[in-house]
Amino acid sequence: MRSEDIRPESPMQEEIIVNRQLSITEALIPVVVLVCLLAYNIFIFKDAAVSGTNQFILLIGAAVAAIVGFRNKVSYKQMLEEVGHNLKSTTGAILILLMVGALAGTWMLSGIIPSMIYYGLKLLSPSIFLAASLVICSIISVATGSSWSTSATVGIALIGIGNTMGIYPGMTAGAVISGAYFGDKISPLSDTTNLASAMAGAALFDHIRYMLFTTIPSVLVALIVFLILGFNIDSAAAVDISDRLAAIDSTFHVSPWLFLVPATVIIMIIRKTEPLVALLIGALLGGVAALFFQPELVVKVAGGTSLDFNTGYKGVMTALTTKVNMETSNPELNDLFVAKGMEGMLNTIWLVICAMVFGGVMDAIGALARISSTLLHVFHTVFGLFASTVFSCLAINVTASDQYLAIVIPGKMYNKAFRDKGLHPVNLSRTLEDTGTVTSVLIPWNTCGAYNAGVLGVPTADYFVYAVFNWISPFMTLTFAALRIKIKELAK
Repeated sequence: MRSEDIRPESPMQEEIIVNRQLSITEALIPVVVLVCLLAYNIFIFKDAAVSGTNQFILLIGAAVAAIVGFRNKVSYKQMLEEVGHNLKSTTGAILILLMVGALAGTWMLSGIIPSMIYYGLKLLSPSIFLAASLVICSIISVATGSSWSTSATVGIALIGIGNTMGIYPGMTAGAVISGAYFGDKISPLSDTTNLASAMAGAALFDHIRYMLFTTIPSVLVALIVFLILGFNIDSAAAVDISDRLAAIDSTFHVSPWLFLVPATVIIMIIRKTEPLVALLIGALLGGVAALFFQPELVVKVAGGTSLDFNTGYKGVMTALTTKVNMETSNPELNDLFVAKGMEGMLNTIWLVICAMVFGGVMDAIGALARISSTLLHVFHTVFGLFASTVFSCLAINVTASDQYLAIVIPGKMYNKAFRDKGLHPVNLSRTLEDTGTVTSVLIPWNTCGAYNAGVLGVPTADYFVYAVFNWISPFMTLTFAALRIKIKELAK
């Protein structure tokens, strides 16, 4: 997922709360209520649901879970403590979101993102754009080990390029996310890669090598899908882009030198600088670049007449924190060059907080452990064991809204079951990654789904179908299990 950028403590320290009094029916009541209310709420509010109403629905779901807990003698204090633990664990995520908003603001004001869009339009054609986006994001995420950093840097620029070409944003976001999570899944720098192998008891590089059997076919299917989509895109509106290039060039000082800033951020992450630190430095470097490359825009944003210390400070701080509009001579581009700063991340942060409240109460009353243990007892065959693990990861991604828990809880609960079946731990670690890691971004209220929707500016529902790699991975692992392909057994 995100290279050590979410939890202040190790996710391997997660403990499963087991409430032996809870029945499976009681455990599922809050889930059923939440899903039904969210479905109706999204039907009524459409894309605007993430602006507040979904957050309140998550709190209603938490209240229902709390009622179930009270009936089973789970104390209010215990539930509150677990909610507090969950909220504490998202401290890093919230700070990351704020820094991403700040970085997007200064990178827009400085001309970094417009320059990426400018050169991207000149180099990429609509027919290969989606496939190229997948490959580019795959390379960056393998190098950094972080899907979040990939989305926050090249992902934002690729969304802008795609919009300018007239490509549906959901398609572009799907390609970006597919590539970002491919690298996140197999990179030895990724915390989820290390976490999955640790939970299953598998050696890291054995886990990565074994995971390639399902990961490579999944990403190849995604690549083929994006190539087909690309060659069928109606690019008539994007054939002549000279007016758009001219509009960007006349508004911003476009220069390849600006790419030194994102290159610096990526190098820092590769060298294992904390992502929060790297993004903060990237946001500040973007502000410095704005003063040197776009002084007129800085003055305009600050509402001044000439560049001095006060207008420079005001312009950069405005870009860091609040919404700024960069108007060009082409009206079609004006919506593209809007940065919302840290303010633009507040809805996403609100969603994450409410999701953690729901997940915390569900964990405190023992519902998460109960759902997983029930699945474990339902399936008895080897394929059933794989299917049970997949469904558990999906269920926890939906209910706990946290990718780490979707790896930790099934990893702990199914470790012995896989060994009892004579299966090597790499089978479990691969299944945890094929489901727990990659499907988190498909859940709107999960931290990963909320983050990517907020950063890329594309609702989860819009990119869900096009995040091919993410939703095909669980099916791939189940196919391999059903056909007994590369199912490694323990030595006799």
